[in-house]
Amino acid sequence: MEFEKIYNKGQARLFKSEYMETMTKTHPLVIYSIYFPVIIFMLYYGAAYKHIGIGMEALMFIAGALLWSLFEYIMHRHLFHMMVEKPKAKRIVYTMHGVHHEFPRDKERLFMPPVPSLILSCIIFLIMQLALGWSALSFFPGFLFGYLLYGSMHFAIHAFAPPKWLKALWRNHHLHHYKAPDKGFGVSSVLWDVVFRTVPKKEE
Repeated sequence: MEFEKIYNKGQARLFKSEYMETMTKTHPLVIYSIYFPVIIFMLYYGAAYKHIGIGMEALMFIAGALLWSLFEYIMHRHLFHMMVEKPKAKRIVYTMHGVHHEFPRDKERLFMPPVPSLILSCIIFLIMQLALGWSALSFFPGFLFGYLLYGSMHFAIHAFAPPKWLKALWRNHHLHHYKAPDKGFGVSSVLWDVVFRTVPKKEE
């Protein structure tokens, strides 16, 4: 996904409809206000009504967060950077992620907007509930927390200067945007970039 020019100011227009255009934007506080209550409620409900022990909750929560990091990598590498030829497919890929590469500092498009996010979350929870039973009440909150961590890191990388101890993550993601779009797919972690050998080289 390459562009003749990357805009560090401004914002793309995706839809003619003002309503649809508004639906493509969000603020981190909106996403936090949706998902942190869900995380807390599910953990409480699982412990109080489904008798999931604290140790099991912690284990499943960590496993869910780890799965998110792999999910994040796979989605970013294979879906958001999917190579397509047909104009409609190109438009879909651009709307999903290409717009972020063309306008990387657009703060209103650094989190997935609430409506598609909620639809996708419900589908993922149903799949997890079918696979894990009531343990999904601990596993899914970990997955959601991983998503919030990812979104927060992504927002911070594009909006703020890096703290010293996170410079490597900032560097990798900026290399992904400006020099090596085929590398550096991890945002909240470089774990899977290391595993799959897609860490950008420093000389890039």
